[in-house]
Parts: sequence; C-alpha cells; structure tokens
Amino acid sequence: MADDSGKSVAIKTDGAKDEDSSSDDDNSNVNIAENDKPVKTFKDLGVTEVLCEACEQLGWKTPTKIQVEAIPVALQGKDVIGLAETGSGKTGAFALPILQSLLASAQRLHTLILTPTRELAFQIAEQFEALGSSIGVKTAVIVGGIDMMSQSLVLAKKPHIVIATPGRLIDHLENTKGFSLRALKFLVMDEADRILNMDFETEVDKILKVIPRDRRTFLFSATMTKKVAKLQRAALKDPVKCAVNTKYSTVEKLQQYYVFIPSKYKDCYLVSIINELAGNSFMIFCSTCNNAQRVALLLRNLGITAIPLHGQMSQNKRLGSLNKFKSKARSVLLATDVASRGLDIPHVDCVINYDIPTHSKDYIHRVGRTARAGRSGKSITFVTQYDVELFQRIETLIGKKLPAFPTQEEEVMMLVERVSEAQRFARIEMKEQGEKRKRPRGEEGDDTEQSSGVRKKVRGGKGTRDCSVRIQLCFSRI
Repeated sequence: MADDSGKSVAIKTDGAKDEDSSSDDDNSNVNIAENDKPVKTFKDLGVTEVLCEACEQLGWKTPTKIQVEAIPVALQGKDVIGLAETGSGKTGAFALPILQSLLASAQRLHTLILTPTRELAFQIAEQFEALGSSIGVKTAVIVGGIDMMSQSLVLAKKPHIVIATPGRLIDHLENTKGFSLRALKFLVMDEADRILNMDFETEVDKILKVIPRDRRTFLFSATMTKKVAKLQRAALKDPVKCAVNTKYSTVEKLQQYYVFIPSKYKDCYLVSIINELAGNSFMIFCSTCNNAQRVALLLRNLGITAIPLHGQMSQNKRLGSLNKFKSKARSVLLATDVASRGLDIPHVDCVINYDIPTHSKDYIHRVGRTARAGRSGKSITFVTQYDVELFQRIETLIGKKLPAFPTQEEEVMMLVERVSEAQRFARIEMKEQGEKRKRPRGEEGDDTEQSSGVRKKVRGGKGTRDCSVRIQLCFSRI
C-alpha cells in the first residue's frame, strides 16, 4: 500500500479492523489502546497557539477522532491515509498540519488539494480561509464552469493553496503561461478513492508528472479502495493509515429506512413522505440530471419549495442553488451524485434516495449528508421491484438490515390524481426548457427558478386558460 518500500503503519481506534488486502501482511500495526488517556485539546496534538485560537473562533472545542489520529502523524512529517465516516472533521485533519507548515516556512503555491466535485472545492476553500484568516492565507479555487481568464489572473498572484478539480487544473498547467507546481510541498486528495478511480486516471497521471516527487501526500475519504496498485499511483512514501471505526460505516445517530414501492408510484410516495415530515429540510438524490430537474419541477408545481443541483446547470446556478438551500430559502434540494460527497450542510434533516445508487459505496456518501458532527438525521431509500439486488448489496456493505419506513398506502393513493397532473405539467416545462436552450443566449430564462404559469394551473389560480392553450398546442404537435 506504499511506494517502492511497500511499508505502512496503521493506526486504528474503536476496534477498527485493518481490511487491507493480503499483500499488506508485513505491515506493522500501531494500536492505540482504548484505556489510553484521550487527548482533550488541539494544543495537546501539537497545533500552534495561533491555529488553536482560529479553531476556537470556529467553535471547534475538542478535536474529533480522525483529527486526534491524523494531526500528530502529519505534524511528524509522514504521509497519511485518513479513513473516517462522513461528517467527522476530515478537512480539519489535513488543513491544520498544512497551515502549520506554512507558518514555519511561508511559500507561494505551497499546497495542491484535488477534489472530485466543484462544490466541494469551494467548501474546502472556505474552511482554509476561516482557519487561516489571522495568518493571511491566500487560496485559489480552480474548477470548471468558470472563466479561465479570471482564474489565470488569480494564479498569477501565486496563492499559497490551490484547490482544484483535476480537469481544469490540467487546462491551466498546459495553457496558462508562468503557472507551474514545481515547488509544491503538499498534495491532498480529498475523496481520494474517487480521484484515484478510472474517472480521473489520465488527469491524475499528468498532475503527478509535473509536481515534485519530494513532497508530502495526504489521502482522505469515508470509503477507501482496497487495491494497493491504486494507492501506489498516488506515490505515497511510508504512509500511516489512520482509520476510525470500521471500514465502511454510517453514523450511529442516523436512522436508516427503506420503502418498498411499485416503480410507477415513486412520485406519489415522495410527495407523501415530504408532507408527512413537513418542516424538515430534505436532500433527494436522483440518478440522472434529467430526473433531478423533472422531480424539482413536479414538487414546485405542488407548492413545495424545491430546487435542483446537477451537472447540466451552469456553475453560477449550481452555487446559487446550494446557497439558497444552505440559507434555508429552499427546503428541498434535488441532486445527482455531484452533491453526494463532502458537502457540509448542517441543517439537512432527511436524505431520500429517490433512485437507489448503483455503487453501494455511494450510499454511504449520500446518507452522510445528514447526521453530521454528532447531530441526528434520517435516511429513506426507495426500493422498487427492479432495485432489490442493489438494495441487498447496500445492506451487506453496511452490515445492517434496514427497517421499513411506515407508510399508509391508502393515503398515498389519494395523491395519485394531483401528482399525475403535476407530472404532466413538469414534462411540458422540461420540453419548454429544452427548446429555450436551443434559442439565442439572451432569451434564456433562469431554469432553476421559473415555473411559468403551471403552478397556477395546478393550484387552480390565474393562468388556467393560458396553460390549457399551451397543452392543446402540445397535443396538436403530437
């Protein structure tokens, strides 16, 4: 699980099992006994006074388990593989050692942090700016969907920390004059299993070629790959594995349920559950951009404040959706897996898997959006007649049999008429939005907010005649 030397040290707490493959049998293990006196403060971990004050200002009173394990090891100058459940403070575990290293020897373009999604990059930048505000840390977020020229100007100022998605970083390394990472001291891969996966293979290989071999590397994720070859690609040197709890776990305070339903009544059950748990905020995960957009329109037509977040939206709209949901201006966020990793939204009360994830590991990341940092939360997974095998795989992975969420079939069936009407209007709006995209740029409206006159029609308000004319037109085209 290492570079050429092939040696790694594993630090484990709470009876964690080292689940690495058999080729790591020779790895030496350092077990921390449970009866050891627990570390109480960041100062005890070796964090400097300035950063301890920054932690206090952020409300971080005591370090989390992963921080207790990873920070002392990182401060000793070792490479770290950090594995801990979602919402356990992994960002702080690599941010504090990096900022401490910057304090010791200030340098421009000191650290590169790679993330698989754009939203996660912005979130990490916010944490670094908050922790490093008193020491004047400069960060740059380099992601797709934003003008390259303005990013080039930010890079020309040579920030201390670059947080990037692999694709856009390659664009700048190849095209931006004067930008290089030859003096880099730290490389961090957040959600490392996803970055080391096939998705980013060529980009990561290119990045590793242009950064120095003599550097420190941190890998962090809630789910880590077993394959040693993949970890070797990150070119680690004698890494220390800091694992908290079992390898794949969901948080104890998370109540997990499933609902077994016919595929055709999915929307009815969704509306019923949202009504039943009214007053909560929801993150609903769909498998495709199209489905996320459609369900958002459907819910909006029924008077539920829903907003979509998916890869076919422009970056400004994606950030706008996220900020509206974070500020509680919207109570329901419809998202694809672009929002399943790393995003920290404290007030999410319930996660609904509208479409079951095809990869079992994605389930852990999705439900990890709720019950974060010691709070409680709920997750409900919709299982149709086509999803039974996928659901059984998820239960096997997390080692739990999930209970059924109580639903009243008679009550749900009473919603069929209203929901099917809303479905029809959602389809019409999807068609209109498709046509809008084909028009010249100036004519395009805000597809995340507008719901034309359809909501009025569903509620029986004004605009009924207008909508009925539009429906007749649609049928005449058919």
